[in-house]
Amino acid sequence: MGLAGQWEQLEAGLPASWSEARLQLSLEEPEKLARAGVLLAPLQPLLGDQETISIRVARDGSGPSGETVRRAFARLDAERLHGTVEVISAETQKAAAAAPTAQTLAAAWDAALATLPADWSDLLGEVDLDSSDYLEPGVLKLAPINPRRVGTGLRLQFRSASRFGYGASAGMVRRCLERCDEAGIRGSVRVLRALSDSHPVGTQGPVWQIDGQMV
Repeated sequence: MGLAGQWEQLEAGLPASWSEARLQLSLEEPEKLARAGVLLAPLQPLLGDQETISIRVARDGSGPSGETVRRAFARLDAERLHGTVEVISAETQKAAAAAPTAQTLAAAWDAALATLPADWSDLLGEVDLDSSDYLEPGVLKLAPINPRRVGTGLRLQFRSASRFGYGASAGMVRRCLERCDEAGIRGSVRVLRALSDSHPVGTQGPVWQIDGQMV
């Protein structure tokens, strides 16, 4: 079998994720090694000793590609330079680190609630959307918790109450956020203000003053 055919078989036997390999070429007639070096010059071969030539092949463009090496060996075959090709080393691509999974809005709400004391009674929460494309569908999905847009930005504030008073229940908030997740709406959720064990008298609940506005 010619040198080009040998390399094709060797390449097919490399791991699917191989990134580069080092080949060694040995000729049956060592005196023709110099001629082989001339024909393989574009591959930047290294003369290992008086009988072998080393060639690096890479898939990322940092060295000759597998096809370039095959064509070069075909030139040697055309001049009847017979020998043996071996793979003396091969490296595989390092697996790319898995991209962190974006936290869903419902999960972010769970995490925010986990930071509150067990006796929390009222809170002011906020959903910060990642894109203006999410604004209209987000407001629609969150309608049951009466979201309030802050200025012209992408922040939507809402009230929640654990037992009574003004504000959606924690469960209702979570269900609305789940609906956003199901629609592919992305963003973040946080608790801006929270009170514990409040008991409204003659009012629906507490009022917070933020940036000069009552919310």
